[in-house]
Amino acid sequence: MTDGQFRKIAAIVHQDSGIILSESKRSLLMARLNRRLRVLTLPDYGAYCDRLEGPDGPQERRHLLSAITTNVTAFFREGHHFQALAQEVLPPLIAQARAGRRLRLWSAASSSGEEPYSMAVTLLDAFPDAAQHDVLILATDIDPEMVDRAQQGRFASDALAPVPPAQVKRYFQPHAAGFEAKPEVRRIMRFGELNLHDDWPFSGRFDVIFCRNTAIYFDSAARQRLWLRFGGALNEGGALFIGHSERLDGPAAGLFAATGTTQYRRNATPASART
Repeated sequence: MTDGQFRKIAAIVHQDSGIILSESKRSLLMARLNRRLRVLTLPDYGAYCDRLEGPDGPQERRHLLSAITTNVTAFFREGHHFQALAQEVLPPLIAQARAGRRLRLWSAASSSGEEPYSMAVTLLDAFPDAAQHDVLILATDIDPEMVDRAQQGRFASDALAPVPPAQVKRYFQPHAAGFEAKPEVRRIMRFGELNLHDDWPFSGRFDVIFCRNTAIYFDSAARQRLWLRFGGALNEGGALFIGHSERLDGPAAGLFAATGTTQYRRNATPASART
């Protein structure tokens, strides 16, 4: 891969996703793209750059982003977040949902599904009849292959090791060499492909947003813009959970109050700002 080819691909990735590919990532990029070259029967990276700029470019850019994104996830990863969700965030929201209010949670970088299913298990433990109310967990990811895997809700046995056996029994059923989520879990979940850098195809606000270990790949401007957009997408009092190595910075910092480790609450909008 020549310097010019690397710069061109890195620029496309940055333009489409806000993700920065530094020179130190060149070997990783080459390793990730070799599979695409074989699938497309292209002879070299120059031909791949031509494809990115040709008629099939928009579709291939999706595959490019899928290739370079890192999917590291686990059930109940950063467990203090799920403890806070269960003990602090959900109780008042569940009471409101029982009274007829909608309840919306969003896993904004859901990868292969371990995070949103952890959210669902936590919610159903506290709210067993959630499906009988206006309750939904939205799970989105930039990688369509990960979205498909998450929607299937199937996991190897070792992936479920962090889940207490009682919850495995309650919410999952045996399937092939592992388990799959039961219908009552899937009933409160929706999945979709979404690039956080693009327009978001929904107007309603959320009560809880998880977006963890994703913004660390963005440049400062893209990261701060994302925090602002989350502020606009959350109801007042809504909870935002971010990754252990991330910090909420920039103009959005004034919209939130820290309530725990990488856990924030959306402040109320001043009356003067509403008018």
